[in-house]
Amino acid sequence: MITAESVKELRERTGCGMMDCKKALTEANGDTDKAIEILREKGLATASKKSGRIASEGIVNVAVDGSVGVVVEVNAETDFVAKNDDFKAFVTDVTKHIIANDPADVEQLLTQKLAGDATVSDVLTEKIAKIGENMNIRRFARFDGVVEGYIHGGGRIGVLVQFDTDAQTAEKPEFKEFAKDMAMQVAAAIPQYVNIADVDAAVVEKEKEILTAQALNEGKPEAIVGKMVEGRIAKFYKEICIVEQPFIKDPDKTVKALVKEKEAQLGASIKIVRFARFEKGEGLAKKEDNFADEVASMVK
Repeated sequence: MITAESVKELRERTGCGMMDCKKALTEANGDTDKAIEILREKGLATASKKSGRIASEGIVNVAVDGSVGVVVEVNAETDFVAKNDDFKAFVTDVTKHIIANDPADVEQLLTQKLAGDATVSDVLTEKIAKIGENMNIRRFARFDGVVEGYIHGGGRIGVLVQFDTDAQTAEKPEFKEFAKDMAMQVAAAIPQYVNIADVDAAVVEKEKEILTAQALNEGKPEAIVGKMVEGRIAKFYKEICIVEQPFIKDPDKTVKALVKEKEAQLGASIKIVRFARFEKGEGLAKKEDNFADEVASMVK
C-alpha cells in the first residue's frame, strides 16, 4: 500500500515531484529504495537536483490564434539552451496548449495533459533530464478578443495587447498597423497602466509623498510645493499610463491623440483594454559565475 507518508519520504530523499514519487512507489510495490532506482533510471532524480539552480535565461513567446493571444515565459539556465531546438519546441507546445485549454494559472497548467498521459510537469521534467539544465514555466497571460502580439529581440521581450473595437474594424489594415504599433509602444515605453483612472490610489499617494519630500529638500517654499507636486504627478502619469505617453513613432503626439485619429479615420470606437509585457528574467537573480573558477572546477 502506498501511503502519503511514503510518498513524502521519497520526495524528501529525491527532490522529485509528488506524482513522480507516487508512480515510482507503485511500480516498486512500495519499496522506497527500488523507487529511487526507478526515478534515477528515468532521469527524474537527476533532474530534481538541477531544480535548485538559477534559471533566468530562456524565451518569452507570443502567439495569436484567431481571437486568443498568449504570452508565456519559460526559463532555462543559459542562453545556449534557450536556442536549443528541443527547448524551443517545448515552449511552442506549451504556448499552443495554453491557447487551447485556458489554464487558470501555472500551477493548473502543470497538471494538465500535454502529450498522451504525460502532464506538462512530466514533459518539463523529461526536458530537464534530457537537456541537462533547470527549466521552469514562470508565467503566462492569455487574452481573448481583439488581440495583437509582438516579440522583440528573439524572445527577450514579449507583449500582448487587447483592444475593444468591432470585428469589421479589427480586420482593416489601418487598425492592424495601429495595433502592432501599440504592442511596440508597450515593449519600448514600458507603461504600467492603460489610463490614469487605472492607477492605484495608494501608488499615487506614495508618489506624492516622495515628490513633496523632494521639493522641500530642494528648498522650495511650502506655498508652491503643492502645485509643483501636481505638475510632477502629471509627468508621472505620462510615464506610466500608455494613453498619456508620447507615441514612440511621433513623440509630439500622445497615444490618446493617436487613438482619436484612428477612431476618426476608421469611423469606429477603439479602446486599449489591457496589456501584458514580459521581459526575460526580469526580477530574477542572475547567475554570476567566475569563468576562471568554472574552468578550474571542470578540470578537477
